[in-house]
Amino acid sequence: MEKTLFKGGSFIIDNLEPHDIVTPEDFTDEQKMFKKTAADFLEGEILTREEDIEKLDYELTVQLMRQAGELGLLGADVPEEYGGLALDKVSSGIIAETMARTASFSLSVGAHTGIGTGPIIFFGNDDQKAKYLPLLATGEKIAAYCLTEPGSGSDAMAAKTTATLSEDGQHYILNGSKVYITNGAFADIFIVYAKIDGEKFTGFIVEKEYEGFKIGAEEKKMGIKGSSTVPLYFEDMKVPVENVLGEIGKGHLIAFNILNLGRYKLAAGCLGASKEAISISSEFANTREQFKRPISKFPLIQSKLAEMNIKTFVTESMFYRTSGLLDDALEAVDPADTDKMKNAKAIGDYAIECSINKVFSSEALDFIVDEGVQIHGGSGFIQEYKIERMYRDARINRIFEGTNEINRLIIPGTLVRKALKGELPLMNKLQALQGELVSFRSQQVFDGLLSKETYLLDNVKKLFLMVGGLAVQKYGEKLDKEQEILAAISDLMISAFAMESVLLRTKKQLAKDDSKDYLSVAMTQVYIQETFEEMMKVGKHALAAMEEGDSLHTQMSIVRKMARFTPDNLVELKRNIAAQVITKQQYCV
Repeated sequence: MEKTLFKGGSFIIDNLEPHDIVTPEDFTDEQKMFKKTAADFLEGEILTREEDIEKLDYELTVQLMRQAGELGLLGADVPEEYGGLALDKVSSGIIAETMARTASFSLSVGAHTGIGTGPIIFFGNDDQKAKYLPLLATGEKIAAYCLTEPGSGSDAMAAKTTATLSEDGQHYILNGSKVYITNGAFADIFIVYAKIDGEKFTGFIVEKEYEGFKIGAEEKKMGIKGSSTVPLYFEDMKVPVENVLGEIGKGHLIAFNILNLGRYKLAAGCLGASKEAISISSEFANTREQFKRPISKFPLIQSKLAEMNIKTFVTESMFYRTSGLLDDALEAVDPADTDKMKNAKAIGDYAIECSINKVFSSEALDFIVDEGVQIHGGSGFIQEYKIERMYRDARINRIFEGTNEINRLIIPGTLVRKALKGELPLMNKLQALQGELVSFRSQQVFDGLLSKETYLLDNVKKLFLMVGGLAVQKYGEKLDKEQEILAAISDLMISAFAMESVLLRTKKQLAKDDSKDYLSVAMTQVYIQETFEEMMKVGKHALAAMEEGDSLHTQMSIVRKMARFTPDNLVELKRNIAAQVITKQQYCV
């Protein structure tokens, strides 16, 4: 069946079918082969040397990255004509997820293959691609991305690094600094942003050997200690004019589009780490005895493992659904189109979904490693146990690639801009909802497996339109000042995407064999029913912040009708989920 190409953000107003999304159950034999290649490399070369990697052994990290390059693991996204594999996003996502079991090394790889190499793939001219991509695909040269400055983090456009054209017109002279640069100590190629004449924000390809380029000392970090993080300094550094990346003054287009990819790929890392945390925590729960029983026999420990597994299931469903969206968008690009930014624009259309993946996956992983430490008890606080390092390593993900607070503002802000441009019929949906809400009646009888969950998802989307419509009406252009309201709208969107992802994935499984007792059914029921109740609270708090008196009473009356449903026995469902995790000692689906 032919797929429909859905616009970015349209999930909040469209009703999708199971065949519209990509799921892990759709992986091809070739994609499974890439997973095995990455897993074999990880098991054979990386996990046995994690202790040395954590000591920040530059030479070892570079050596291992070059070995990964020889296997094609660094060239997944690089076009074939430049020595890469040109894999689809699902395949490159599988590789990124698999490598994530070792946080520091996978971060070094991810910074190189994603935000380091990506700008040249999408924005480099033919000469730049020919010069750099073959070296980056093999790992002969290592890349780093340089955007953040001492005074500009989330506000990237406040950068103070400057670039001035030399008198002979052959070079740009860069002055300034960057901070928190991953791979900075051993990278060879750097993507650096500076303002030409102090105004035109522009990207540059910088080589380590350029005169005036200095690398600072390693930062002492909370986690990911095996990855390099340093400041960089540019003192009258000469960059050849041919190394301007993209158009002068259009560096923000590169920076923001690459951040979209970085956010999406970050979810792959969080997914792989979540699965690892489940494995080591369930194994520990089976071997650790208290009161003459393994702690895995205690229901409260079982509940933790079940919730860890459910959040991982949701992350996985969202990530590969988004991978499929990106692949569909890239396939739809006309190969004859001469627009150099065509692929970047296709990916940029899914900025909302990329931010959603980033926020959800990083917060899910934080929850999972925290519960993993709790399952380990006192041992979880001891460095001998891997969960202690995972707990520290995970914390950065809510800060990387734009803080989660910034991404929560980006999600609704991007949606409103799309609506105002006429890219999404959001206003039409808002108008149609008005009449529907006046006569809204709650449903209590459901016919068929997951029909209740379908109804609850529909109500969350209605609540989003209700809250979002009121916010736009009340605040207009000043809505960007009401960050608490925007965060509530964002949480409704994140939850709707998450709920729909697991619902469609499970329905897709059932369509193949509805007689099979899929674990995904139980996880979908638990996640949607619990998240639904959380979102009703979010909606109520947002409405109470915007309305009062009779108007608020009317709004709350509608929400109360929406919120009515009879929950299933979620305790029993979680016990069933935990039983499989405990038996297999790994993530289960």
